Amino acid sequence: MSSKPAGNPPAVQLMLKHVLKELARHKTTFTATNMCTPLMVGVQGPQGSGKTFLTSRLRDLLISAPHSLSVAVLSIDDLYLPHDQLVALAAVNPDNALLRGRGQPGTHDVSLGTEILRKLKDINNSSEEVLLPQFDKSLYDGEGDRVAEGTPVRRHLDIVIMEGWCMGFYPISAEEIDRRWENPVDGLGEHFFQARGFRKDDVKDVNERLRGYLAWWDSFDAFIQVKPEDAHPYVHIYEWRRQQEHHMKALNGGRGMTDSQVEAFVDRYIPGYVFFGDGVAQGELNVLGEKQQPPWLQHGLRIEINEMREVVSSSTF
Repeated sequence: MSSKPAGNPPAVQLMLKHVLKELARHKTTFTATNMCTPLMVGVQGPQGSGKTFLTSRLRDLLISAPHSLSVAVLSIDDLYLPHDQLVALAAVNPDNALLRGRGQPGTHDVSLGTEILRKLKDINNSSEEVLLPQFDKSLYDGEGDRVAEGTPVRRHLDIVIMEGWCMGFYPISAEEIDRRWENPVDGLGEHFFQARGFRKDDVKDVNERLRGYLAWWDSFDAFIQVKPEDAHPYVHIYEWRRQQEHHMKALNGGRGMTDSQVEAFVDRYIPGYVFFGDGVAQGELNVLGEKQQPPWLQHGLRIEINEMREVVSSSTF
């Protein structure tokens, strides 16, 4: 007889097994007199891949019997700058098409994220609650804005899960940017970046902004990557993201982006995957230009999915 709870996708079962194993390992590093910090888990996957849904189902399993754990979930999307600051960022960088709206590193509130992750890491030693921000993507015709309401989190926390499309991305050298810029984008053809109006300097700008996120990554103990199959690393993302937008609009009365806006929106993300995505398993350069490995190395799970979001394979890294 199968021990898998009914109704949970295979990917969730893989995630559950990985997190429980990592939590058991994590707890062994603390003594009875030394309060255990929450296990900090990063989850990365492209838009529409199902990472938010999978993370939600994972949380449901973790907080339910027989595990009955205390779990907080944060999305990197909730750390986007407020709408007025996103508009201002685009205005002061008029030539950088990658900063025209939320998405790329540089469009998040890095200082807020650093503060929240620090507080979550230490929450079990504090009587203060931590307020997790929320970002409503449907506002301003799909441009989105931070909303006043937040989610309070209190001590006695076992696990913190932070999910997002660029979780674990690392900056690379200028020479590596030059090399990748000249290569065709798998499935999207040659001169993809130029055809979308992107410049190499745009990528180098985002690369520098990404360095500010390395303090975030240092907080994490374990990692899960939901990854399109290698044969089609990018093309499925467009359809997945369209489906995601249609679903949101069906629930909120039609507020959100048109299909053409979704396509342009995803276009802005593709450089992130191409230039920075392999940092999840490889790391890259720190602020001093030195090689830096991710703190979750040897504690990572990669789940490869096909166009239907079905698990093709899984491996550890």
